[in-house]
Amino acid sequence: MARSRPRAHAVMSAEAFDLLFDDTRRARFADLADVPAPVLLEDLSSPDLDDTLAEVEVLVTSWGAPHFDSRLLARLPRLRAVFHAAGSVRHHVSDEFWARGIRITTAAEANAVPVAEFTLAAILFAGKRVLTHVRTPAMDDAGWGDQLMQRSIGNLDRTIGIVGYSRIGRRVVDLLRAFSGLRVLVADPFADPAAVAATGATLVPLERMLPQVDVLSLHAPALPSTTHMIAAAQLSALRDGATVINTARGSILDHEALLAEARTGRLDALLDVTEPEPLPATAELRSLPNVVITPHIAGSLGTETRRLADAALDELQAYVAGAEPRYPVRPDDLGLSA
Repeated sequence: MARSRPRAHAVMSAEAFDLLFDDTRRARFADLADVPAPVLLEDLSSPDLDDTLAEVEVLVTSWGAPHFDSRLLARLPRLRAVFHAAGSVRHHVSDEFWARGIRITTAAEANAVPVAEFTLAAILFAGKRVLTHVRTPAMDDAGWGDQLMQRSIGNLDRTIGIVGYSRIGRRVVDLLRAFSGLRVLVADPFADPAAVAATGATLVPLERMLPQVDVLSLHAPALPSTTHMIAAAQLSALRDGATVINTARGSILDHEALLAEARTGRLDALLDVTEPEPLPATAELRSLPNVVITPHIAGSLGTETRRLADAALDELQAYVAGAEPRYPVRPDDLGLSA
């Protein structure tokens, strides 16, 4: 059943609001909901906002949003839905939030798009050894000719291992379907074998995957059970010359174990996330020619962040129409996702 236009505000940092909501998206927000000035509420702790918060039915949140604990929720008696224009909601919800039955959604699916694109580029670059060449001095003519004779270079007859059939992992597998020379293996104890097979990939246990892959791409969530899931034993099982790509979370990869392998030149790596983040300037991984570290740029940046606003506004539109949310988050989901 359709609803009347709900009273709504945006709750996030000013920087996030300016980045996500251009004029077109601000206008759409105002069309879908009753959004009185000020549209953006940065700091909900001010007592001056008590009357405003008492009328709110819907909040659109993103980076800089608060933790919805019992104290804040007491000032939001009419709150029915939170549409999060970012990824994880883990740090925003509370037991009281769930107890009140408030709807919350995530834009993680929209954020998966640029991460998957970045990962695809990294995989193809790894096959051509682009990353290593960028970090090493220019070769003379003879050196370039030698590259043609190296059997370790190329994106034909190569095997890619995807660890974690997550939102991003699934998208990476789908993007890889366009490359007939690449065989794709997936390791995820929760994945449906039929769903994986339908993409042309093969679901295998992690220990069977590791010795077969030329590129290992990590897409598991950061949970206690996944901390250092790729450590010395797993890295030692990889083929000589394999590349490890991590666009997930730094904690799932044992950096000391990676350093031991990369230091010898046996493995290459591209790390968009690290532990800690950022790595200290003196960290040896930063200086190795076969390791490339990017500053957590795989996710939504610049114009890409507008997808997050669009995702939240799509959820708001569904709410107003009385439809089910597309990407709801429930308490049980947090046990399997970041």
